Parts: sequence; structure tokens; C-alpha cells
Amino acid sequence: MSILSVDLAYRRWSDLGIAILNQTIGENGLPAPIDCELISWDGSDLDEPHPGPVHAEILAGRLNYLANVRGIRVLLLDGPQAWKSESNGCAHARLSERQLNCAAKTGLPGMVKPATYRTFAEFCVDLYDALCRRGWKRLTTQERPGDIPERVLVESYPHAAWRSLGIQPLPSKRRARVSDLAASFAALQTLVPLTVNRPPNHDQLQAIVGGLPGLALESQDPTGARFVGEPPRREDGHWREGFIVLPLPPRRTGNLNWLR
Repeated sequence: MSILSVDLAYRRWSDLGIAILNQTIGENGLPAPIDCELISWDGSDLDEPHPGPVHAEILAGRLNYLANVRGIRVLLLDGPQAWKSESNGCAHARLSERQLNCAAKTGLPGMVKPATYRTFAEFCVDLYDALCRRGWKRLTTQERPGDIPERVLVESYPHAAWRSLGIQPLPSKRRARVSDLAASFAALQTLVPLTVNRPPNHDQLQAIVGGLPGLALESQDPTGARFVGEPPRREDGHWREGFIVLPLPPRRTGNLNWLR
């Protein structure tokens, strides 16, 4: 059981945080520690190598190829999948962003707060659309992907994911020190047993924590994920709203028994 999680960036390929999370069930019937494979893309292997900016169409092709090779059908992306609905009752944000008190807000098409967020928001929406052209679909119900034949795109939000797990959120990349990364990773490992193929950087650690609910979705575990917001829908030619999905703390029944 594997999922793909991406902490998005658009200025440089090297700023992308990419993690494949895999979990198996041991002979004792309990989940094994989550194996996190961290992947680095710096743009040097493209047909026309460049450090950035990241093009949504190229990234969609690469993510789609990686998911196909690994047999992955749940892809989590840290970025807005749609714009605000005119009828959601919020002045400047999608319902999910309002409920989570997000610092950046996605308003009506082309409108964001703060204004500097617009390029990233448009890049994210374009990426979701590019993946949908390759056969993916935005997650439209709270049903588990085991009941849905298509491959699904799930919006994550690492800052809220840390809080949802009861762990202090990781400081911003600009402010985070090596000691902050080590402390946050240690706290996460104490709560959720996991292994990595190398120490994660800031972007990769955000991809790991943001991707945890994807395993719950794939395994159809209703206790491992929390849906925030409304289903995505088409409105006046644009995608609007959409769920943000967060991890829930593991259940403890004598043993760490999460995602069973």
C-alpha cells in the first residue's frame, strides 16, 4: 500500500518535497512502520535542464509517470485545488481555508490574499487540471478510494497536519533550524513509527506529515483521516472549493495500531 505526497513549490525544482509512503501488514496482523522514500528532483534531468520555474504541465507528467510505475492511486498535493465558491458564505476564502484559519486564502478566480500568493495558487490549480487530463480526479466524496475506481487527487496542508496530530507545527522554511527539523521529526517518529531512506529536509518532512492521511484513505480506515471543507465542484467554468484532508492521531490499544 503506497501513496505519493508532494510539498509543492514553483520557483525551483529543488524546492519540491516528494515522498512515497509505503506500509505493509506484518505476519502478526499489525501494520509495519511506514517506509518513507524521499525523492529529489532538481530539474537537471529534464530535456532542457533548468532549476526553475516549475511548469505545471511538466510536473504533472513526471508525477503521473512516477505514480504509474509504482502503482500509486492516491496523490496528495500541498496547494489549493480550486477557487472559492461565490455562495460559500466566506468573504475571501474557500470553506476549508476558513475552517482551518489558513494564512493564505484562495478567493474568487484570480483573487487571493495575500496578493503575492496568486502565482502559486494559479500554479497549483493548473497542476490539478493537468493531472486530471491524465486520468486523475479530485476527491469528490468522503468515501474511501477503495470504493472509487479512479486515481484521486487529495489536497493536504502540512501546517494543519502537525496540529491535527498534536505536534507543534514545523517553523517556516526560512526560519527553521536544523535542530527544529530534528525535533519535529523525532516527535513524529514517536507518534507514528516510520523509517526514511535519508534524513528529510524541510520540504520532504512536510511531504511526509501531509501525506499520512493518504495511507488511511487507501486502507479505507475512517479513523485515520479528517475531511475539512466541501466537495470540489464546477461553477461558472472554474473548479471551486474542495476538501483538505488531515491525519488523525493513531489509536493506541496497547500497541501502536494505526491504519489497521
